[in-house]
Amino acid sequence: MGTLFQDNLTLLIFLHVVSAVIWIGGMITIRVAVHPTLQSIEDPKLKLGKTLEIIGRLFHLVIPFIALLLITGIIFELAGFKTPLVHIKEAIWTIMTLNYIFMYIKRAKAQKLFKSGKLAEAREQVKLLPKLLLSINILLGMVAIFLGITLGGK
Repeated sequence: MGTLFQDNLTLLIFLHVVSAVIWIGGMITIRVAVHPTLQSIEDPKLKLGKTLEIIGRLFHLVIPFIALLLITGIIFELAGFKTPLVHIKEAIWTIMTLNYIFMYIKRAKAQKLFKSGKLAEAREQVKLLPKLLLSINILLGMVAIFLGITLGGK
């Protein structure tokens, strides 16, 4: 793994960092720019429909990048990056992924309820996403990126 890893180190780091930036950046964009703008829509059905559509697009966009983070992280570990910071980053990305899966399931349930005209139940499914669950992942992602930068200097 030594030569293969060394020959592709720059590409692996690039893929790892870009994946983190797209995942975290997407969540920040939704939380800080899109969600507040959606609140100006007065029609509750239209507001919920657009919210579900936007979150769904983000969730589908980040799936390959979450996978890339996992794959590159495993490669780094196999190549010898085994410090306590690496284990902390692994724990953070694992928590974020579990939170993402939870949000993905909640959004999918909300979409089904929305399509069947059960707006109040659909809204209930997604009410924690913008303010709490996305915010948790944003904070954890920023910590993981900081730790990654710290690791890069060693």
